[in-house]
Amino acid sequence: MSQPRPTPASESDLPTPVTPASTYRLQLRPEFPFAAAEAAVPYLASLGVSHLHLSPVLEAAPGSAHGYDVTDHSRVRAELGGEPGLRALAATARAHGLGLVLDIVPNHMAVPTPLRLNRPLWEVLRDGPGSPYARWFDIDWEAGGGQVVLPLLPGPVDSCDLRVEGEVLRHGEQEFPLREGTEDLALPELLAAQWYRPAWWRETATTLNYRRFFTISELIGVRVEEPEVFTATHAKVLELVRDGVAQGLRIDHVDGLADPEEYLGRLRAATGDGCWVVVEKILARHERLPAGWPVAGTTGYDALHRVDGVFTDPAGAAELAARYGESTGLPQWAETARACAREVLTGDLAAELGALERRAGGELAAAVRELLIAFPVYRPYPGEPELPPQALERAAELAGPAAVAGVRELLLRDPAFAARFAQTSAALRAKSLEDRAFYRYAPLLSATEVGGEPGRPAVSPEEFHAYCAALARDWPGTGTVLSTHDTKRSADVRARISALSQAPELMDSPADPSAGTAADGSRAPEASDGPDGSDCSDCSDGPGGGKAARDPHLAWVARQTALGLGRAPEAVPRLAAALLKGAREAALHTSWTDRNEEYETDVPGYAPAPLDLPADLAEAARANLLGMALLHLAMPGVPEVYQGAETEYRALVDPDNRRPAHFPRAALARLDGGAVPNDPAEEKLALTAALLRLRRDRPELFRGYAPLAARGPAAGHLVAFTRAPGLLVAATRLSHRLAASGGWRGTRLDLPPGTWTPALPSPSDPTSPVRHSSSVDVSTLLNGRPVGVWLRR
Repeated sequence: MSQPRPTPASESDLPTPVTPASTYRLQLRPEFPFAAAEAAVPYLASLGVSHLHLSPVLEAAPGSAHGYDVTDHSRVRAELGGEPGLRALAATARAHGLGLVLDIVPNHMAVPTPLRLNRPLWEVLRDGPGSPYARWFDIDWEAGGGQVVLPLLPGPVDSCDLRVEGEVLRHGEQEFPLREGTEDLALPELLAAQWYRPAWWRETATTLNYRRFFTISELIGVRVEEPEVFTATHAKVLELVRDGVAQGLRIDHVDGLADPEEYLGRLRAATGDGCWVVVEKILARHERLPAGWPVAGTTGYDALHRVDGVFTDPAGAAELAARYGESTGLPQWAETARACAREVLTGDLAAELGALERRAGGELAAAVRELLIAFPVYRPYPGEPELPPQALERAAELAGPAAVAGVRELLLRDPAFAARFAQTSAALRAKSLEDRAFYRYAPLLSATEVGGEPGRPAVSPEEFHAYCAALARDWPGTGTVLSTHDTKRSADVRARISALSQAPELMDSPADPSAGTAADGSRAPEASDGPDGSDCSDCSDGPGGGKAARDPHLAWVARQTALGLGRAPEAVPRLAAALLKGAREAALHTSWTDRNEEYETDVPGYAPAPLDLPADLAEAARANLLGMALLHLAMPGVPEVYQGAETEYRALVDPDNRRPAHFPRAALARLDGGAVPNDPAEEKLALTAALLRLRRDRPELFRGYAPLAARGPAAGHLVAFTRAPGLLVAATRLSHRLAASGGWRGTRLDLPPGTWTPALPSPSDPTSPVRHSSSVDVSTLLNGRPVGVWLRR
């Protein structure tokens, strides 16, 4: 392996690039504060990253495990070590050649317990629309009869113990401010006199009158489009940028903002051109980031979809979809997505839909609803000349062309309605797809990630190359990711699951016990098994009721997830927790708001003992794991390594993927000392360190993009390209199918002019590098490995 770069002697030795070479995401929490991150800096510098990407650092709700529930934009979070701790981390990072990227949350703030932790909200609740903070929040005072509905109570008001204590109204640990002069009123009169109405949380869907983050009432939308609100909520972050503490910003949920382009322009003017800015923007497969946005690009979910997809077998994915439909009786993807959109809009987002329908009027209400359901991307943006024709046509079929034309006209002439329509559309797409349909439609779970397309999960090499060429041309500084705090399964779990697209028969009843066996050697559970192992193929139950033992969908998800997780620490309880969360999100038999206790009692029993992939498919999973890592680290953009994912990292949906990071310090030191990797985890670590160090030390290698096409009977199994063009990479795709067809069989790759030397030592003879030029047999080029990296000498 290449050796880590020596530590710079002083800050003056460091360049200050606008674009990171790479980023490394750290999830900060009280158990992993700034000091813990600071202690990891020497290791992360030796790994080769150029910037640390920190989860939100501003003051948040007490004990928050993620930091997205901001309570005070003017202070760095005390539980993490406060501003002194952050500045100390920045100084240590700088001394080791690293910068910081901060994750910021402009869209919303916490509705915390107690409420006084959010001072702007507290003052609005106390003083009403006359408060100087009233413009901070999207509140429909008229819809609430002059009060903000706060659905924070565990039951109806008359069943809750509400008590006046001085100048506050208390319920348990929650406090509400009292309007001046009302503290001596009887409780019914006192409640009627406030600028808010405490309500049972079940009233949310029908009476909520403030904009929130998705369907989370504990996160209230912030009107950052107001200049004074932008100034107040960004002052500390901009100070940190000006002081050199942070060199980059990640913008969370940009689609929640009224006018993202306007916001980003204001932010760019405030930060200057030297700050790297990327936005969490989920792009549909055919969608492109608006060219006018003054950002480096997205956070990278669009790259995740392409990298995952190129290692997915389209024929096998289609076969899995057919087998899944036969096993579960559930509909195909398009019908599932539409049904979930309608359910979420008219149920979970009924309050948001009602607000739009009131603005539009009764004659246009159905058209508003149908247009939102039919919208093909997350949302429209101000200034766009026209709505998507397919959405207009489908909505017109159900609501009538005249009504749809009326909504279209309203969107063009009423900016306030258009903004709320767009914000609701973004929330609908996120909740109905990511948080419902992706849990309900499960033929190939590796395809159900943010930005994915479960109905068409595979990506051809040609499509992958076209995507990368476009990135290199249009967005060379964009972020790219494979694992994040929001992925439902880490990249390495998905690598194992996507291998099933090459052997879909493994999701049937295994004819051979070794075809997906429990780690203890027992028969693996089948998709028709109940939690006790009994055959439930004929006891399927309709949505909304029944026991988990009657749920073939849950059995399918459990088996596929267990094969993906494999022999991981605490695999069974972690899988059980993920299955329960998935069942609630899918909302077929139980949900977060309507728990089916009988059903949920049986869910953990579906978590089998850890399952092993058959040996030949485990080798395909290894090829996927290394191939995905290589393409991600070598393709255009700024790759992000999620904490711990420089080695094999198997994690399920949050909170499983937000557990404390484990850094493979000893393994990296051993590899740097010349040791040969002894398993896929160390192979991935060696590959990751080599590519990160190349990006850091030789950034000129990672410019441009040129695909290379192999020639021969197995040409479609190789993804190869050059950068600069002094860097050549090649990865094997669909290796299980390749082996079954007889291997490379003389397939060749025509190399660009020059002599190419492996960047990674040969496992058989690390002291004697092989050089290649001209045309080479792929089997010779890869030398028994599924991937390779070469430098032109």
